[in-house]
Amino acid sequence: MTTPDTAQRRTLVASAALMVGALALTACTGSARAGDDSKDGDGGEARNSAARIVISAEDGSTGASINTTGVKVSDGKLTEVTMTVAGTDQAVPGTISADGGSWKPKEQLERGTKYEIAATAKDSDGRNVAADSTFTTVTAADSFIGTYTPDNGTTVGVGMPVSFRFDKAITDRKAVQSRITVTSSSGQEVAGHWFGGQRLDFRPQEYWKAGSKVTMKIDLDGVEGANGVYGVQKKTVTFTVGRSQVSTVDAATQTMTVVRDGRTVRTIPISAGSPEFTTYNGQMVISEKLAETRMDSRTVDLADAYDIPDVPHAMRLTTSGTFIHGNYWYKPSDPPFGRFGSSHGCVGLQDVQGGQGDTPAKWFYDNSLLGDVVVVKNSADSTVAPDNGLNGWNMAWSEWTAGSAG
Repeated sequence: MTTPDTAQRRTLVASAALMVGALALTACTGSARAGDDSKDGDGGEARNSAARIVISAEDGSTGASINTTGVKVSDGKLTEVTMTVAGTDQAVPGTISADGGSWKPKEQLERGTKYEIAATAKDSDGRNVAADSTFTTVTAADSFIGTYTPDNGTTVGVGMPVSFRFDKAITDRKAVQSRITVTSSSGQEVAGHWFGGQRLDFRPQEYWKAGSKVTMKIDLDGVEGANGVYGVQKKTVTFTVGRSQVSTVDAATQTMTVVRDGRTVRTIPISAGSPEFTTYNGQMVISEKLAETRMDSRTVDLADAYDIPDVPHAMRLTTSGTFIHGNYWYKPSDPPFGRFGSSHGCVGLQDVQGGQGDTPAKWFYDNSLLGDVVVVKNSADSTVAPDNGLNGWNMAWSEWTAGSAG
């Protein structure tokens, strides 16, 4: 999952490296200078170069884009472009295009940073021209970013929604949603749904079709999401939907049936929540996989009920702390798996400490993708809330589309 400000470089931020899009150049630089040629071919004064340099960020400007800053030239070719963080020797790497007509940074710029660009070019007669600009990029206070999942190039399960979490409250939801498009090679209709002002999810009516390719186009650079607060992201993200795997936990029988591509591949004894700490019902999406993690009851407001430092094969199902995970601390003389619920709301599978054995928990972990669906039924608990994790599948399609700003 991409996180902000690792995300500044990808996301923008987090997505660490998001986006140098099409070079959109809008304003001339503050100073352009003729070259040093002093005489023309007849001994007269040199004519000015026909080449014209345009730097996208105007000299002295603030609020410049972190994505589309660059240089273009008409009637000539760039010969050199240097860009630095102002007041330092820190160079910003960039590349002149093969035809010499443009230059852009290799990576996304930082927000709230002052930069200097100096460029030179020649026209077809070899006459030089130079231009420069000093400008400041949009500040973090005046911009917003969206941390999103899934990441570019990943393969996910059929239940994985596209989910954005914005670092500032969005008041113009229509403007923001209209600049994010999600399409699938399967042709499925995809709709957005807002969970408050800082989260926007997209999904089709039914699970994604196995094997489909999903494309997310983010074009938020310069979009005013709230009063005086502008987007900075511009990127295309693609991911692949893998095989279909939906696993159904039956709390009445304490078993889990794993169905892959329509065929039952395994039935696993489990231990769901105890009568005191029941497990949520509903469709839950695996949003995180941890080979080993600490589980401390104090983090989920259960006082000091437990603190296990090395829970193996843990896969998150809700933000509030529901996992499906390995259990090695059960009583061998009275194993709960397939017999009774013994957890504090999680779904436990038989495992060994260290997670190295050939156990049901290890098999399920190794055979699961982020985005796979785990359905819990026949529990005494309520249905999980759609925004508790990536669990919007628990909302009827009519309700889902009613929450769209598109």
